[in-house]
Amino acid sequence: METTLQGVGVSHGVAIGEVRHMGTAVLEPPAKQIASGDTAREQGRARQAVEAVAADLQARGHLAGGEAQAVLEAQALMALDPELMGDVERRVAVGSTAERAVYDAFASYRALLAGAGEYLAGRVADLDDVRNRIVARLLGVPMPGVPDSDEPYVLIARDLAPADTALLDPALVLGFVTEEGGPTSHSAILARALGVPAVVALPGAGELAEGIVIAVDGSTGEVFVHPSADKQAALTEAAAERKAALDAASGPGATSDGHKVPLLANVGGPADVPAAVAAGAEGVGLFRTEFLFLDDSAKAPSEEKQVEAYRQVLEAFPGGRVVVRVLDAGADKPLDFLTPADEPNPALGVRGLRSLLDHPEVLASQLRALAAASAGLPVYLEVMAPMVADRQDAKAFADACRAAGLAAKFGAMVEIPSAALRARSILQEVEFLSLGTNDLAQYTFAADRQVGAVARLQDPWQPALLDLVALAAEAAKAEGKSCGVCGEAAADPLLACVLTGLGVTSLSMGAASIPYVRATLAKYTLAQCERAAAAARATDSADEARRAVQGVLSGE
Repeated sequence: METTLQGVGVSHGVAIGEVRHMGTAVLEPPAKQIASGDTAREQGRARQAVEAVAADLQARGHLAGGEAQAVLEAQALMALDPELMGDVERRVAVGSTAERAVYDAFASYRALLAGAGEYLAGRVADLDDVRNRIVARLLGVPMPGVPDSDEPYVLIARDLAPADTALLDPALVLGFVTEEGGPTSHSAILARALGVPAVVALPGAGELAEGIVIAVDGSTGEVFVHPSADKQAALTEAAAERKAALDAASGPGATSDGHKVPLLANVGGPADVPAAVAAGAEGVGLFRTEFLFLDDSAKAPSEEKQVEAYRQVLEAFPGGRVVVRVLDAGADKPLDFLTPADEPNPALGVRGLRSLLDHPEVLASQLRALAAASAGLPVYLEVMAPMVADRQDAKAFADACRAAGLAAKFGAMVEIPSAALRARSILQEVEFLSLGTNDLAQYTFAADRQVGAVARLQDPWQPALLDLVALAAEAAKAEGKSCGVCGEAAADPLLACVLTGLGVTSLSMGAASIPYVRATLAKYTLAQCERAAAAARATDSADEARRAVQGVLSGE
């Protein structure tokens, strides 16, 4: 019998196929004692396994490139953490086997992360994956991961580790469904980058039987179990119609009556540029420069290395707009040379611009590198600061940009509710705003973006979040300045219409989403988008907002 389950759609498209489950997690190793003479050998085994897993994660990242590379390199740094390795060796010294010592040391570190605030708690799944890979290597059993199959399938998992998501083969993995995660989790972001239909935060996903046929609609979040032939045909037809609309839409982003909405790409470095250019991005709305700093957490990259990377991205968009976010470190992206190691809640501590203002030489070096990289290029460079809380923050950043001799527009990210509430004040110091809806939702609702249990509060359709977007957009309009969105909310075609109706002046997203947003915007007038925005804000929940907008735009 056909049944319908509802999760959160995070990557567009329809996938129909048989269920295959993710490989099971490594079992807990037995707690047996070793002889004192075996201590050095077991410690050596542990070190070799850790180094091998870290190297494998780095190699996977190099193959995947882009955002996936940064995520996997961060996991490799977790594996190589010297304090964690020291704990492992201490446990072996008192009699634990290498595998048990790794398991227990990671459990202790896991508990610290889980209680260390939203951002670090969100890394627990990544840490578990690193642990499982090391223990599997020590036990000599297969790594947990994507199943082997000669036939295409729909992958089901409790959650997907970045190492698995990054190298999914779209020719075999038609789509995936997870029980955990949220719309801005690592697996969701990487799914969009791959163009694989995906649904996350689906209760009971793990109970779907191996081999049954399901249909996954990554746009609506619906999963159809045992879909009828008619349902499969209808879904396939709808997917074909969406693809035809994509193929027909081209050129700059605009509503059907010609209101321009530039569609920009989110990139992590030069590796992401070809996909952005191929998708017709009109520039870059978010260049995440922190990925350059993750290679070595002990020191900042040289100005020369920074100049080379920045210039490669800037050269790809002659005459276009490239918005660079200066280093956003701290919380889930700690850097030894920059961020405090002993904060009780790093997500609410010294991160983003706060870290840079505490280390002005790091900010000055990055701004000088951007100035050198952009010299002589026909590109509109804009530079923005993350985690701006108020006018004082905005002024400090603008002053630093001027002191570095940077010929660019200076802007502020709106990721903290205070910045949206006082946007007009901030705009006295900077020339544009950029809304980071992922963090703005996280701080507005106190809802960790990695935790499936609070996924409904991370839904960018939440009316309270739309109210904050409207406040920032209205402030920018009153000051004659621009206000873009660079969070994952911009990747939702229907929500892109709402954001346009709220007064947002540009939308930036992963390259794979640009054609969907372009095609959808082109179907509606600005007035329709404004009516849709008003309808969404008049509701009291994300689901109601989504239905209200669908009703307005369908003419019901």
